Amino acid sequence: MNKTTLVAAGLLATALTWGYAQAASETFTGTLSGAAEVPPTTSTGSGTAQVTLDTATKEITYKVTYSGLSGPAAAAHIHCGAAAGANAGVAVPFKDPASPITGSATMTDAQMADLQAGKCYVNIHTAANKGGELRAQLQK
Repeated sequence: MNKTTLVAAGLLATALTWGYAQAASETFTGTLSGAAEVPPTTSTGSGTAQVTLDTATKEITYKVTYSGLSGPAAAAHIHCGAAAGANAGVAVPFKDPASPITGSATMTDAQMADLQAGKCYVNIHTAANKGGELRAQLQK
């Protein structure tokens, strides 16, 4: 190899390393409960939610597990734009609300900012609790 090729290879390796170093992964978790709903429910159900954000691509991966609902889940999703004690619109709908819920989605800049600020939550809806039976505010 000549000197130019070695220098080019070194620069490429540095650029690739720099690119990977800039991508950060952040994890947000929450505990699903009826008490966290707005307004609170008397549900004895419980569960957990975990969302991992890739800040470079704005993609999230999620895993939500729950049990003990009053009936089958009718819908489930991530809402963004509200701190604990307030409600907001759906940001990421889940295709199948049955536990365990897994998948991925891309967030907008505003949704990503809300997630990082603790203003996103997971909500599980049932026929008996149309507004939501279980909720988990997502926190870093």
